[in-house]
Amino acid sequence: MRCRPAVLAALMLAPFGALAQVPAQAPRPAAPAAPTAAPAGPAEEDTILARIDGEPLRLSDVIATAEEVLPAELRAMPPAMLMQMLPPEVKRQLLERAITERALVQAARRQGLDKEPDIARRLRRAEDQELQQALLSREVQGRVTEAAVRARYDQNAGNQQADEEVRARHILVATETEARQILTELQNGGDFAALARSKSQDPGSRDGGDLGFFKQGDMVPEFAAAAFALQAGQLSPAPVRSPFGWHVIKVEERRRATARPFDEVKQELREAMLQEEVTAAVQRIRTAASVERLDQPPAPPAGSLLNQAAPPPPAQSSPVAPQRRR
Repeated sequence: MRCRPAVLAALMLAPFGALAQVPAQAPRPAAPAAPTAAPAGPAEEDTILARIDGEPLRLSDVIATAEEVLPAELRAMPPAMLMQMLPPEVKRQLLERAITERALVQAARRQGLDKEPDIARRLRRAEDQELQQALLSREVQGRVTEAAVRARYDQNAGNQQADEEVRARHILVATETEARQILTELQNGGDFAALARSKSQDPGSRDGGDLGFFKQGDMVPEFAAAAFALQAGQLSPAPVRSPFGWHVIKVEERRRATARPFDEVKQELREAMLQEEVTAAVQRIRTAASVERLDQPPAPPAGSLLNQAAPPPPAQSSPVAPQRRR
């Protein structure tokens, strides 16, 4: 989203509550059975809605002001059709906002602000950024399709090895002596969950020490090694020490993790693939550009006289004793 200057805050606070009445997917109006005139072309659709100091304000200019307030689905519609879908109050607000913005721009140009060096530099920078975005959008357009995302998912799922997971409980105490006493109680038939709730210092003790399922890399090495050495239903034979204290561990279940469903990960995959495509496009365009670096002096050509020049003789001075390295 573009950052707007603070002086436009009043414009940004204009009410757009009527937008709540606009459906996210606006239905197309029914075509007339026998049209009496030829369909309007793109130039005819971009009608003039107002004039500000003689300068025309077109339908496309009004739609451009809605970029930050209309859903993406509506912004993608043809302007004339979009205006048919919008409630009258929204159309009025958009037109008023476009008129105000145009009046401000014209006043700034009359004062010559667009010719001031700093402002002109920022305008050029904004234009450069828009061109970069447009170019990259065109470069990656059509590359990341639903089929491509699905193919990437299938490839990842096929190459991914199922990680083993365990579901374990633990009781965390401060000393080995306490841990051994608890372990003895458990070996004599004590209830693990009850002992965890009464004795464990871990915040999860209210859940009976249940940690849920986790992979080996999710836990500190000492704890993970002990937990993954146990089978379902087994207790750790001795207390396990970690940076947090002393643990008594019980493994409840073991399983192989399955791949996440496609619908759950497709947006993540899409974004990752788009980023890959953008990075590749940038690299491709950057490599094709002819670049002359002027920030460093060029290296002397091979075989030049500079490469064969002898260093100047050392200045005559009294010998200096070598220094001992420390």
